[in-house]
Amino acid sequence: MKPLLRRSAWLGLAVLMAGCLMAQPALAEPLEFTVNAGGEKPFAVKTQILVLMTLLGLVPALLLTMTSFLRYTIVLSLLRQGLGLQQGLPQRVITGVALVLTMLTMRPVAQEVWEKAVMPYDQDRISMQEALHTAEDPLSRFMLAQTSKTTLAQIAKLAHAPEVEDPMEHSFVVKLSAFLLSELKTAFQIGCMLFIPFLLIDIIVASVLMAMGMMMLSPLVISLPLKLLLFVLVDGWSLTVNTLITSVKGA
Repeated sequence: MKPLLRRSAWLGLAVLMAGCLMAQPALAEPLEFTVNAGGEKPFAVKTQILVLMTLLGLVPALLLTMTSFLRYTIVLSLLRQGLGLQQGLPQRVITGVALVLTMLTMRPVAQEVWEKAVMPYDQDRISMQEALHTAEDPLSRFMLAQTSKTTLAQIAKLAHAPEVEDPMEHSFVVKLSAFLLSELKTAFQIGCMLFIPFLLIDIIVASVLMAMGMMMLSPLVISLPLKLLLFVLVDGWSLTVNTLITSVKGA
C-alpha cells in the first residue's frame, strides 16, 4: 500500500511542478536560477524543498484546471439538478465520483509523467528544471486534444502571444486558459443533453396536474419518482459515465 501511496503522491507532484511553467510569458522553457553572469546552476536543495512545499498547496487548484475533473463535476452536478436530487445526492458524492473518473482518464498522462519526469528526477538522472520541462509535454498534449482551435486562437490573441505554427509552441498559460474555456463549453453541452429529458418530464407532469385542477400538489412529488424510474430503466449511470469517459479525447 505504501508504494502505491508514494506513487500517487509523486504523480500529483509532477502535475504540480508543471504549473511552474505557467508564469512564463513566452514559450515554456525550463526554470533556472542564474548564479553569475557566466554560469547557471540547478536549484539548491533548500530551494527545491521550498518550491515543492509551495506547490503542494496548489494541488486542488491544479486538479481542477489541468485535468478533466472540471468537466465531470459540472456534468454530474447538472445531472443531480435535473433529477431533483439536491438533497438525496450530496455534493461530496458528486466530487468523489468525478475524482475517480478523473483518475481513470488521466492515468496514461500521469504514467508518462511518472516514467519520463518523476522517476529520472527521483534517481538524480535529470535536474528539477528538466523534470518540469519534461512533465509539461504530456499535459500540454492532453489539454490541446480537448481544446477548440477557435478558443485557442482567441486566447492567444487576447494574450498578445506571437503566432506559431504548432499549438504546442504556445506558452503554458495560453494552453491552460484555452483548455479551461473548452472544458466549460463541453461540460455544459453534455449537461444540457442530460437535462432535457428530465425537463420534459417536469413539463408533462405539471401540465397534467394543471389540467386535472390539482394545483396544490407539487409537480416534484410526481415527477421525481418518474425521473428516477426512467433513469434506472435506461441504466443511466452507465450511460452517463460512458458519455463522460468517451468525451475525453485520448481516454
